Amino acid sequence: MSREARASYERGRERLERGDPEGALECLGRVLESCPRYADVHYMVGLARESQGELDAAADALERALDINPGYVEAQLALASVSERLGRFERAREIAEGARVKVAPGSLDATTRGKLANLQARLGDAYREAGELREAIEAYRKAVDRCPGFHDIRHRLGIALREAGLPSQAIGEFRRVLRGNPGYLESAVQLGLTYYTLGRTAEALAEWHAVLERDPSREDARMYHRLVRASREAAKLRAGKPAQAAPTPEPPPRPAKVPRPATHPNAITVPDLEI
Repeated sequence: MSREARASYERGRERLERGDPEGALECLGRVLESCPRYADVHYMVGLARESQGELDAAADALERALDINPGYVEAQLALASVSERLGRFERAREIAEGARVKVAPGSLDATTRGKLANLQARLGDAYREAGELREAIEAYRKAVDRCPGFHDIRHRLGIALREAGLPSQAIGEFRRVLRGNPGYLESAVQLGLTYYTLGRTAEALAEWHAVLERDPSREDARMYHRLVRASREAAKLRAGKPAQAAPTPEPPPRPAKVPRPATHPNAITVPDLEI
């Protein structure tokens, strides 16, 4: 690379880092005129195109980077992300699998392992949104196998397992999250819901009650506790039993000022079932 090309390369990289993709493309284009076989330049062109929303052009640039250097992990991650955004889920999966196979386990640094795990998780999200639960579960499992401490991904795995009709496995994943991070109350709420789907109402109520003791502002847990408790009381009344016979404790009162509304993305409406 000549001195002029090197200067253009550095200016292009700096402009890309500053959030100026148009300026970066201008500089990098000059580099490619004299150095078309530099994978790193094609990679940065791909990033710049993606930031401009030109996903097809970004994919083309990243494919060229990988043609030159098939072991370029950063380009693999970027291309998988772009392919996912384009709806090319099989291509994204193929790239992610290729990155996993080409690099020997244990040889990756923590940052790259995290990137790969998050890539697999995003692929799992896409499959779950499309209703492909088996593929979603597989993607989430690969992600947590790579980074077992990523509790948010394990939490999503638990939800996918329950949606796939595997509540017992879902319970195991939610419990693992809570063993690793007892403060991850979203998993405690979802654990209660999973108990409820199995008819384990007392355990569900106890789980939500414990959540509210730790955080009285959790309106999702309060709503589930109230609905299920009311359903239980109504069932007892219809059976001719006194309502006061239910031993379920009252949840803790709401705080004086509720800091946030219930906006949890995984909240599920509990049907009024007879227990």
